[in-house]
Amino acid sequence: MSLALIPFAVALLAAPAPTAPGPQHDFDFEIGTWRTHLTRLVRPLTGSRTWVSYEGTTVVRKVWEGRANLVELEVDGPAGHLEALSLRLYNPDTRQWSLNFSNSRTGLLSPPAVGGFASGRGEFFSEETLEGRPISVRFVISDMTADSVRFEQAFSADGGKSWEVNWVATDTRVR
Repeated sequence: MSLALIPFAVALLAAPAPTAPGPQHDFDFEIGTWRTHLTRLVRPLTGSRTWVSYEGTTVVRKVWEGRANLVELEVDGPAGHLEALSLRLYNPDTRQWSLNFSNSRTGLLSPPAVGGFASGRGEFFSEETLEGRPISVRFVISDMTADSVRFEQAFSADGGKSWEVNWVATDTRVR
């Protein structure tokens, strides 16, 4: 080996081994534009079985080199037009994400759903109110591929003993 190459070889040996992306990159797969099919239960936790469907677009933008992202949802259906935002923030201390949601109708942020990903599934939980009563909220992200993903929201009025799904969205990547 040439003496000129020794510093380069030493630097290679001293360089840390590449590591898998950490949880701060859990949402990187979703950056881009998606076609969204959304179904929503009209009156959750009332015994209602009336669902409405919407079609539209979701755009996900990376913020802070992937440690945050902004989701813009715009859909239309028989029940009208929906526009919503979700600001997702990664907390490096807890290694968890907070999902902060708002819609154009209220302009208010809901309490953040906090959680993370394990075994190809994201689960996020929050405590909120629905028509004045306390509820638990579970948000699940599953069936993730490079070109599709499924989102499901459920409410619980009994502290998480039982759950009623009230929002299901399936996104397909726009190429």
